[in-house]
Amino acid sequence: MANPKLAANPKRQLHSFLAKYDPAIAAFARQVLVRMRKRLRGAVEMVYDNYNGLVIGFGPNDRPSLAIFSIVLFPRWVTLCFLQGAGLPDPQRRLQGEGRVVRNIRLEDLSVLDDPYVQRLMNLALHRARVPLDPKNRRQLIIKSISAKQRPRKPVPKRK
Repeated sequence: MANPKLAANPKRQLHSFLAKYDPAIAAFARQVLVRMRKRLRGAVEMVYDNYNGLVIGFGPNDRPSLAIFSIVLFPRWVTLCFLQGAGLPDPQRRLQGEGRVVRNIRLEDLSVLDDPYVQRLMNLALHRARVPLDPKNRRQLIIKSISAKQRPRKPVPKRK
Protein backbone atom coordinates (compact mmCIF):
# COMPACT_ATOMS: atom_id res chain seq x y z
CA MET A 1 0.00 0.00 0.00
CA ALA A 2 1.32 3.46 -0.92
CA ASN A 3 2.37 5.80 1.86
CA PRO A 4 -0.18 8.68 1.82
CA LYS A 5 2.41 11.18 3.13
CA LEU A 6 4.71 10.25 0.27
CA ALA A 7 1.93 10.56 -2.32
CA ALA A 8 0.96 13.99 -1.00
CA ASN A 9 4.51 15.33 -1.30
CA PRO A 10 6.00 15.35 -4.84
CA LYS A 11 9.45 16.29 -3.53
CA ARG A 12 9.53 13.23 -1.24
CA GLN A 13 8.19 11.05 -4.04
CA LEU A 14 10.93 12.20 -6.40
CA HIS A 15 13.48 11.52 -3.67
CA SER A 16 12.11 7.97 -3.29
CA PHE A 17 12.32 7.41 -7.07
CA LEU A 18 15.95 8.57 -7.12
CA ALA A 19 16.75 6.32 -4.15
CA LYS A 20 16.02 3.25 -6.33
CA TYR A 21 19.15 4.00 -8.39
CA ASP A 22 22.78 3.29 -7.71
CA PRO A 23 23.97 6.05 -5.32
CA ALA A 24 26.41 7.47 -7.91
CA ILE A 25 23.69 7.78 -10.59
CA ALA A 26 21.23 9.28 -8.07
CA ALA A 27 23.80 11.82 -6.86
CA PHE A 28 24.71 12.76 -10.43
CA ALA A 29 21.03 13.14 -11.35
CA ARG A 30 20.51 15.46 -8.37
CA GLN A 31 23.41 17.61 -9.59
CA VAL A 32 21.90 17.69 -13.08
CA LEU A 33 18.53 18.69 -11.60
CA VAL A 34 20.15 21.58 -9.72
CA ARG A 35 21.72 22.82 -12.97
CA MET A 36 18.52 22.40 -14.98
CA ARG A 37 16.42 24.18 -12.35
CA LYS A 38 18.84 27.08 -12.28
CA ARG A 39 18.86 27.27 -16.08
CA LEU A 40 15.11 26.79 -16.60
CA ARG A 41 13.59 29.22 -14.14
CA GLY A 42 9.80 29.05 -14.10
CA ALA A 43 9.63 25.57 -15.60
CA VAL A 44 7.05 23.03 -14.54
CA GLU A 45 8.75 19.72 -13.76
CA MET A 46 6.76 16.66 -14.77
CA VAL A 47 7.92 13.34 -13.33
CA TYR A 48 7.24 9.96 -14.88
CA ASP A 49 8.54 6.90 -13.07
CA ASN A 50 8.19 4.78 -16.23
CA TYR A 51 8.90 1.18 -17.10
CA ASN A 52 12.32 1.92 -18.68
CA GLY A 53 13.52 4.77 -16.47
CA LEU A 54 12.79 7.88 -14.46
CA VAL A 55 11.89 10.88 -16.64
CA ILE A 56 11.79 14.48 -15.42
CA GLY A 57 10.44 16.84 -18.06
CA PHE A 58 10.71 20.64 -18.07
CA GLY A 59 8.07 22.75 -19.76
CA PRO A 60 6.11 26.00 -19.58
CA ASN A 61 3.06 24.28 -18.03
CA ASP A 62 1.82 20.80 -17.14
CA ARG A 63 1.11 19.78 -20.74
CA PRO A 64 3.65 17.10 -21.70
CA SER A 65 3.38 17.98 -25.39
CA LEU A 66 4.87 21.42 -24.67
CA ALA A 67 7.84 20.20 -22.62
CA ILE A 68 11.16 21.43 -23.98
CA PHE A 69 13.67 19.23 -22.17
CA SER A 70 13.78 16.16 -20.00
CA ILE A 71 16.39 14.21 -18.18
CA VAL A 72 16.08 10.44 -18.17
CA LEU A 73 17.76 8.18 -15.64
CA PHE A 74 18.80 4.72 -16.68
CA PRO A 75 20.72 2.25 -14.50
CA ARG A 76 24.13 3.30 -15.88
CA TRP A 77 23.68 6.86 -17.20
CA VAL A 78 21.61 10.04 -17.40
CA THR A 79 20.45 11.52 -20.69
CA LEU A 80 19.40 15.07 -21.60
CA CYS A 81 16.54 15.00 -24.10
CA PHE A 82 15.61 17.86 -26.40
CA LEU A 83 11.89 17.13 -26.69
CA GLN A 84 11.40 19.42 -29.69
CA GLY A 85 14.92 18.76 -30.95
CA ALA A 86 14.59 17.01 -34.31
CA GLY A 87 14.74 20.30 -36.22
CA LEU A 88 17.70 21.78 -34.35
CA PRO A 89 20.75 22.46 -36.51
CA ASP A 90 23.52 20.20 -35.20
CA PRO A 91 26.63 20.47 -37.40
CA GLN A 92 28.75 18.63 -34.81
CA ARG A 93 26.21 15.77 -34.76
CA ARG A 94 26.15 15.65 -30.98
CA LEU A 95 22.41 15.02 -30.79
CA GLN A 96 21.48 11.34 -30.90
CA GLY A 97 18.22 9.79 -32.02
CA GLU A 98 16.40 9.17 -35.25
CA GLY A 99 12.78 9.88 -34.31
CA ARG A 100 10.65 12.62 -35.80
CA VAL A 101 10.67 14.80 -32.67
CA VAL A 102 13.18 14.02 -29.87
CA ARG A 103 16.99 14.16 -29.79
CA ASN A 104 19.25 13.44 -26.83
CA ILE A 105 22.75 13.72 -25.43
CA ARG A 106 24.17 11.31 -22.88
CA LEU A 107 25.53 13.22 -19.90
CA GLU A 108 28.89 11.59 -19.23
CA ASP A 109 29.55 14.20 -16.54
CA LEU A 110 28.42 17.72 -15.57
CA SER A 111 30.86 19.35 -18.00
CA VAL A 112 28.53 18.33 -20.86
CA LEU A 113 25.97 20.84 -19.56
CA ASP A 114 28.67 23.54 -19.51
CA ASP A 115 29.91 22.79 -23.02
CA PRO A 116 29.39 25.93 -25.15
CA TYR A 117 27.99 23.86 -28.02
CA VAL A 118 25.42 22.18 -25.76
CA GLN A 119 24.59 25.57 -24.23
CA ARG A 120 23.90 26.92 -27.75
CA LEU A 121 21.69 23.93 -28.54
CA MET A 122 19.76 24.50 -25.32
CA ASN A 123 19.40 28.23 -26.03
CA LEU A 124 18.14 27.47 -29.53
CA ALA A 125 15.67 24.90 -28.19
CA LEU A 126 14.38 27.47 -25.68
CA HIS A 127 14.11 30.11 -28.41
CA ARG A 128 12.22 27.74 -30.74
CA ALA A 129 9.89 26.30 -28.09
CA ARG A 130 6.24 26.35 -29.09
CA VAL A 131 5.44 27.97 -25.74
CA PRO A 132 8.32 29.73 -23.96
CA LEU A 133 9.17 29.37 -20.29
CA ASP A 134 8.18 32.31 -18.11
CA PRO A 135 10.98 32.87 -15.58
CA LYS A 136 8.50 34.78 -13.38
CA ASN A 137 6.51 31.59 -12.76
CA ARG A 138 7.15 29.64 -9.59
CA ARG A 139 8.74 26.24 -10.15
CA GLN A 140 6.30 23.37 -9.84
CA LEU A 141 6.98 19.67 -9.39
CA ILE A 142 4.21 17.35 -10.55
CA ILE A 143 4.24 13.56 -10.37
CA LYS A 144 2.48 12.61 -13.61
CA SER A 145 2.67 8.80 -13.52
CA ILE A 146 4.21 5.82 -11.79
CA SER A 147 4.39 2.55 -13.71
CA ALA A 148 3.44 -0.49 -11.66
CA LYS A 149 5.94 -2.63 -13.56
CA GLN A 150 9.49 -1.31 -13.91
CA ARG A 151 12.83 -2.52 -15.16
CA PRO A 152 15.59 -2.73 -12.53
CA ARG A 153 16.90 0.71 -11.58
CA LYS A 154 20.34 -0.54 -10.62
CA PRO A 155 22.71 -2.15 -13.12
CA VAL A 156 22.30 -5.89 -13.39
CA PRO A 157 25.69 -7.55 -12.78
CA LYS A 158 27.18 -9.06 -15.91
CA ARG A 159 27.39 -12.82 -16.00
CA LYS A 160 30.80 -14.42 -16.23
